[in-house]
Amino acid sequence: MVKKSFIPVISQEKKEENPGSVEFQVFNFTNKIRRLTSHFELHRKDYLSQRGLRKILGKRQRLLSYLSKKNKIRYKKLINLLDIRESKIR
Repeated sequence: MVKKSFIPVISQEKKEENPGSVEFQVFNFTNKIRRLTSHFELHRKDYLSQRGLRKILGKRQRLLSYLSKKNKIRYKKLINLLDIRESKIR
């Protein structure tokens, strides 16, 4: 099994600065999502992990919608930094 290394976008100093911030939480969820996505390349029928992935995606989506309502500038900056598509607004 070959693991793909993911280079973190946010430096270690900034991560230790405020682990409760929305940006930090979205960053952690994005890392988990990318790790699970690479896991599914080998284990296509791992349905429990697929459920976990859907839950993490929902949490990240809720955090991003909260951030977009509160501060559009931080939202746009985070989306560009993590290379995530912008969510559709209902």
